[in-house]
Amino acid sequence: MAELIPFDDRDGKIWFDGKLIDWRDAQIHVLTHGLHYASCVFEGERSYGGKIFKVREHGERLHASANILGFEIPWSVEALEKARYEVLKANDIVDGYVRPVAWRGSEMMGVAAQKNTIHVAIAACQPNETAKEFPLQPPRRGAFTAAFEVAVHETATAAIYTDV
Repeated sequence: MAELIPFDDRDGKIWFDGKLIDWRDAQIHVLTHGLHYASCVFEGERSYGGKIFKVREHGERLHASANILGFEIPWSVEALEKARYEVLKANDIVDGYVRPVAWRGSEMMGVAAQKNTIHVAIAACQPNETAKEFPLQPPRRGAFTAAFEVAVHETATAAIYTDV
């Protein structure tokens, strides 16, 4: 089995609070509210042929999820959509995995922590890296599985969910 490269020790760029920074510099404190109180939201997205599948729907859901947890993401859906493509370009990724994440920062450790800074980061990696570190598991009886049909160049069709 090939040696896994830890995610904290890679080359590349991550969009972090409005700026592209070196991958290894994208760090947060161990007492970050998002870690201790689960005040964190994320999306897992795929890019095919340079186009992110359902990027607008993912962005809207990210914002809606943050609102459910009681915080507002300080960048618009459109701004974060643009940032996703900046990350893909900066890392020279055409077909890949994109992970936007938003969380409450480390200013307070109380349950509500309404004054904590809301942070946003967007990372992307190649699909072969994702396949090694997040391998697909066979569906379990009763689990929801997703079947995706993706055209070779431009169009990604809708996901079809079925209960196995």
